[in-house]
Amino acid sequence: QVRLVESGGGSVQAGGSLRLSCAASTTDDSVYWMSWFRQAPGKEREGVATINIGSSATYYDDSVKGRFTISQDNVKNTLYLQMNGLKFEDTAIYYCAARSWGSTWLRGPLERTDYNYWGQGIQVTVSS
Repeated sequence: QVRLVESGGGSVQAGGSLRLSCAASTTDDSVYWMSWFRQAPGKEREGVATINIGSSATYYDDSVKGRFTISQDNVKNTLYLQMNGLKFEDTAIYYCAARSWGSTWLRGPLERTDYNYWGQGIQVTVSS
């Protein structure tokens, strides 16, 4: 079982920065990939960034490349998302997700169906 709790959300002006954190606790299961998803009002949940826990390999959605950075602290069991150059369209509820198997992707590294653990979500609001 994996428990994920997000923190660090809030409201910022366009062009600003924000850092999200996801505290992970695991019981009798292993985590191989962790990721950030987001869901804007009236939109489907979409993948933002993901990282392999062992190799630190990463994937980013094109909409955030060069602006967002995903990272991990294995000592603290915490996942981070550093968001720079925020835009109004980044406004969404951001979710932390984890994958408890390390084999081939079912659909892809930024696909909702490839993850089996989810946090409760945290609001990020970007204003002009």
